[in-house]
Amino acid sequence: MNSNEPDDLRALAGDARVHATGQHADNGIGRQRCAITTLLPVRRPTWRFCVPLLALVLSSIGSASIPTYAAEAALQKYPDVLAAKVRAGGDDRFDFDVTVSSPYDSPQRYADAFRVMSKEGSEGTVYGERTLFHDHASEQPFTRDLYGVRIPPGVSRVVIQGRDKQFGYGGKTLEATLPGR
Repeated sequence: MNSNEPDDLRALAGDARVHATGQHADNGIGRQRCAITTLLPVRRPTWRFCVPLLALVLSSIGSASIPTYAAEAALQKYPDVLAAKVRAGGDDRFDFDVTVSSPYDSPQRYADAFRVMSKEGSEGTVYGERTLFHDHASEQPFTRDLYGVRIPPGVSRVVIQGRDKQFGYGGKTLEATLPGR
């Protein structure tokens, strides 16, 4: 800078040069300024209003469009059969380890049984049933067994279905192939 420039510009340039070293320079008015705030008079955003507003908007979007797990579970009417392991036991008998999901389980209402039946739908032949005498609220999903189910020789596939204490049989079923058939 040359000496013909106004004092304020020299002061600003001095601020900018000194600011690079991490210090402030006297701008000639008796106050010290940072070069960035002097050269770029930018208004600071008011974050104290933006952050709570953003949080409110995001929370209202999340609660309106994504149902909570508890609310979804309360609407579920029937248990779902998720998986099954089938083992041949000889003499046309089979053992089943069945995994059931009933997230709504409570002592008042729970998955209280599952059955193994022919593929002909809800009117098919029931080959075996396992009754469950208590809820499994703290164990979801849960696996229970059913041993020694006699199934006629001509049957190669069965359907496994869960039962709700209040609403009866329904929900997602599972079709299982019998080993060795």
